[in-house]
Amino acid sequence: MAGTVTISSVTLKFTRLNPVLQGNKFVRLYFEAIILFQRRFVLTKLKVGINGFGRIGRLVLRAGIKNPNIEFVGINDLVPPDNLAYLLKYDSTHGRYDGEVTATEDGIVIDGHFIPCVSVRNPAELPWGKLGADYVVESTGLFTDYEGASKHLQAGAKRVVISAPTKEPDKVRTLLVGVNHEIFDPSKDLIVSNASCTTNCLAPIAKVINDNFGLAEGLMTTVHAMTATQPTVDGPSKKDWRGGRGAAQNIIPSSTGAAKAVALVLPELKGKLTGMAFRVPTPDVSVVDLTFKTTKATSYKEICAAMKAAAEGSLAGILGYTDEDVVSTDFQGDRRSSIFDAGAGIELNSNFFKVVAWYDNEWGYSNRVVDLMLSMAQKEQLAAV
Repeated sequence: MAGTVTISSVTLKFTRLNPVLQGNKFVRLYFEAIILFQRRFVLTKLKVGINGFGRIGRLVLRAGIKNPNIEFVGINDLVPPDNLAYLLKYDSTHGRYDGEVTATEDGIVIDGHFIPCVSVRNPAELPWGKLGADYVVESTGLFTDYEGASKHLQAGAKRVVISAPTKEPDKVRTLLVGVNHEIFDPSKDLIVSNASCTTNCLAPIAKVINDNFGLAEGLMTTVHAMTATQPTVDGPSKKDWRGGRGAAQNIIPSSTGAAKAVALVLPELKGKLTGMAFRVPTPDVSVVDLTFKTTKATSYKEICAAMKAAAEGSLAGILGYTDEDVVSTDFQGDRRSSIFDAGAGIELNSNFFKVVAWYDNEWGYSNRVVDLMLSMAQKEQLAAV
C-alpha cells in the first residue's frame, strides 16, 4: 500500500485487528465502506513544489512523478535548468530515469510535463502561490526550523514537509509513515518534518520491539553510506575534524541524533535510545545495528516472528523482513523504510539482543516523503468534507 492514497488510519487500523475480527464479514464490510468513502474524496491531485533539487529533491520527484495523485508544479534551485535536467536524467547510483527529460530556459520537461524552475535564495520570495503549490518539500537542508520553513507559507504554499530532522521539534511535529503519521492535525500542522532516513529505519523496529516485548534501553549504530556533505579528499571541517577526511578512503565515526529522535514519534521511548554512526565508503544503502534490553523475557526467535508479522501486516510496505544471506547492494532501490535481517541478529540472554535492519537511505526515504504528503493530503481533504 505504500506510495498510494490508500495508506490511511482506517487501512492500518484494519490490519491491526486480530485475525478473528478481520475475518468477520460485517467488520470487513464496515472498513471497506469507509475506505471507499475515503477514495471518493482523496483523488484531488496534490500540487507539489520542491525547494532544493539535490539528492533527496531529485529522488522525491522520481518517486512521485508517475503517481496520478501528484503534480509537481515548481522547482527552486540555484543550479540552471539544463544542469538539473541532466542530473535528474542520469544518476550514478539509481540509474537513468525511465522516461524523457529535457530542459528549457526556464524549466525542465519530464515525459511531456513542464515544470518551471526558479533560482531564489529567500524562500519567502518564491512564487509558490502563483504556481499553485499545495505542499512544498523543503530539501535544501537549510530551512529546518519553524521560522525558516514558514517562509514557504509566506510565499503562498499551504504546507511544508521538511526532508530532514527539524531543529525545533517543539514547534515542528515529526511524522513517520507507519509509526505516527495518524496524529497529523490539518488544523495545526502546517509544517512537519519527516526526520532522517536513519530514524525512518530505526523507528519501525523499535516500535515492534516495544509493543511486543518492552524496550528498556538501547544503543544504535548506523553504518551509513557516504553522502554529499563529505569531501572526496582530506580537507578542513570546522565542527567535526574526522568528518573532513576523504569519504572514499575511510571508515569515519560520527555523531547522529537519529536514535534520540525516535522519541519524537514514539514518546514512550524518551531517554531510552541513543546512538552513533560510522560513515563508510559505499555510495548508497545503510544498515542499523540496535543492541537493546527488553523488559519482558523473550527469545530472538520470538522477536523475528514479531518482525515478520508486522512486515506482513500493520507495517506492510514500511517494514520488510528477510532471512536470506543478503548484503547492502541487495537493497539498492528498495522502497521500504526498514528491512529486518533475521540472519544477522544475535541473542545474549532472554533480555539482551542485537537486531539488524537495512535501508536505502536515498530511495526508501524519498518514497516516505511522497507517502507522507499523500497521507496528509488525504486526511486534510477528508477533514474538509
